[in-house]
Amino acid sequence: MRSVREATQGIRRAPLLSGLSITAIGLSLFIIGMFALAVHNIDEALVGVESRVEVVAYLEEGTSEDVVSVATGEIEGFPEVSELHFVSKVEALYDASRELTEFSDVFSDLEVNPLPASFEIRLREGSRTPEDVERVAERLRGYEFVEEVRYGREWVDKVYALRRIAGGAALALGGSFALGAILLIGIAVRMAVLARSREISIMQTVGATDSYIRRPFLVEGLLTGLAGGLLALGLTWLVYASVDRTLLSLSWLPDLWVALGLILAALLGLVAAGRAVRREIRRIEAV
Repeated sequence: MRSVREATQGIRRAPLLSGLSITAIGLSLFIIGMFALAVHNIDEALVGVESRVEVVAYLEEGTSEDVVSVATGEIEGFPEVSELHFVSKVEALYDASRELTEFSDVFSDLEVNPLPASFEIRLREGSRTPEDVERVAERLRGYEFVEEVRYGREWVDKVYALRRIAGGAALALGGSFALGAILLIGIAVRMAVLARSREISIMQTVGATDSYIRRPFLVEGLLTGLAGGLLALGLTWLVYASVDRTLLSLSWLPDLWVALGLILAALLGLVAAGRAVRREIRRIEAV
């Protein structure tokens, strides 16, 4: 309790310096928050594109309903399959005439339906890699009544490669932003500790131990870091809300990311304060 009381008193005694520290931490973490928001929404967009991956198996002419029924049950049992829809020849012709309205006269004059029946198959999340899709396609080709299987292999490969590139770029850039934030936070907290160098010197003179001196500064660093994290969260939310209302629809950060961000902010303030006060104690002792 003493440490918390002295930490809050320290913040009140130097509101301008404390405010500058909180602002520096908040702006540093705000950059990371904006980056996290961009990464999250890019990933959401790629997941949405990936969810439309569809494998289509075209059936041979004359495939019986009994064969289709048995195959439907088997294919639905594939671990990678989330949804299967059988499209009959009649449905295929109807869909084509509805989508290709400029050829409506051609479709209406047809005496024989040239379009094949097919299975349209969607895959589960986590089973949409190029290898998963190709494995499902190969199993479908194993049915004698399946004439052709299509899924746009090049498109699937590009989407998956884009996700891997985005993940690598996010890791590299996120690490760089985090390192920059740590350096800025360290400088801000170091300035706050230096401003109270005389206080530390007096405490040493009256015989206070190093741990006794450090504790209030550690609590103050934790509180400052948490306040900076809340400031960064508020700024990030304001940008998110503004863009979401005026430019394009965005998804807010997952709750877990927000909680981890606030914990990280508090820990950064704690660690930075610990290092700064330890260095100052050693400097005073060396004088």
